Amino acid sequence: MFVYGPVPSRRLGKSLGVSPIPSKICSYNCIYCQLQKTKKLQIKRESFFPREKIINDLKEFFEKNKADIDYITFVGDGEPTLCNDIGWLIDWCKQHYQIPVAIITNGSILFNKEVRRDLDQSNVIIPSLDAGSEDVFKLINRPHRSINFKDMLQGLVDLRQEYSGKIWLEVMLVDNVNDSNSSLTDIKKAINLIQPDRVYISVPIRPPAEPWVKVPVPEKIIHAHEILGTFRELTDYESGEFGLNSSNDAKSAILNICSRHPLREEQAKEIESRCYLFIKSEMR
Repeated sequence: MFVYGPVPSRRLGKSLGVSPIPSKICSYNCIYCQLQKTKKLQIKRESFFPREKIINDLKEFFEKNKADIDYITFVGDGEPTLCNDIGWLIDWCKQHYQIPVAIITNGSILFNKEVRRDLDQSNVIIPSLDAGSEDVFKLINRPHRSINFKDMLQGLVDLRQEYSGKIWLEVMLVDNVNDSNSSLTDIKKAINLIQPDRVYISVPIRPPAEPWVKVPVPEKIIHAHEILGTFRELTDYESGEFGLNSSNDAKSAILNICSRHPLREEQAKEIESRCYLFIKSEMR
């Protein structure tokens, strides 16, 4: 399935996820990734799946569901901008649904003007910026060998100049990696160049790719907020119901969601309970 959710998002409300890319194909191999280590590191863009299969999943969801959706979000099991069809898919969604479109991206290949042009019709782009220097960039994001910090940053700057939608920048703080005063100062300089509409601080609250990755102590998070001037700190778990995509199969619903969006035990149990209630109501 290419469509999952909706999932409760701390930034986007009820977000219907669309993944146009195979699992763990990415331009980064971030130490904190909740989807674990990248299987294939690449920057070449491809049409990974037939467009029709993706839009058929969207059509099926909206035919079966009446749930209010705040955003259709292209997020991917890897890096969604590697999908060569993402521009076409965004345009199709805008033409068929009166729902804003968001893109969650690591921002790594925005130096490619074709990528920026593909994202032009979206409403919100949420790129990552976890470093303000080349050495920290390589340490935390472990990018494809063809990507350097200077080009990545310039891509974000160019996006700001060309893009009419909202840019919400997200900074992932990792203890003793990018939370020092000098690292935060470098990140702030980069933020000043990009001039996003919002800046969010996140911390690795879900199981990371590397077991040594830790959440900074609260004092460091507060200090980062003071330096970066963040809009909001994303340091708590999301709240709200996960959509079941009209499924009455708890196992399928849980596996479909957590393959892209790791679940806590209580969230999985809540989905299981709702599937049980759905089956009971259908049997009456």
